[in-house]
Parts: sequence; C-alpha cells; structure tokens
Amino acid sequence: MKPSKSAEKLSQLIKRAIDDHQVTNAEYEEILALVHEDGHIDSQEKQMLSQLNDMISNKTVKKVP
Repeated sequence: MKPSKSAEKLSQLIKRAIDDHQVTNAEYEEILALVHEDGHIDSQEKQMLSQLNDMISNKTVKKVP
C-alpha cells in the first residue's frame, strides 16, 4: 500500500525531529494537526506518532518550547 501524502509529510517532520534530537511545541502541534487533518489516523500515521512519543518519553528526542 502506497503511503498517503500526509504520511509522507509526517515522516519528514518526525525524521527532522529525530535528526535534531528535539521537537518544539509548534512542531509537535504541526505533527498532530497533520495526523488529524483528514479525520482518519491510518496505521502508518499511528505507528510513526507512537514511535515519536516513545522517543520523547525515553528522552531520545527532547520536547522543547
């Protein structure tokens, strides 16, 4: 199954946060808005968001203001 456009953009935003080892509140809000944009969270989006939240929880990625 081909990823949706929102899944591709979501992947890029999350990859940037991982590469930077941090995500700002604005970036995180942008990620959440993108996930909810079409009113449906598909399995790829759910998996990527879960991975990002796990990395925030274990402080691999720091959430900053």
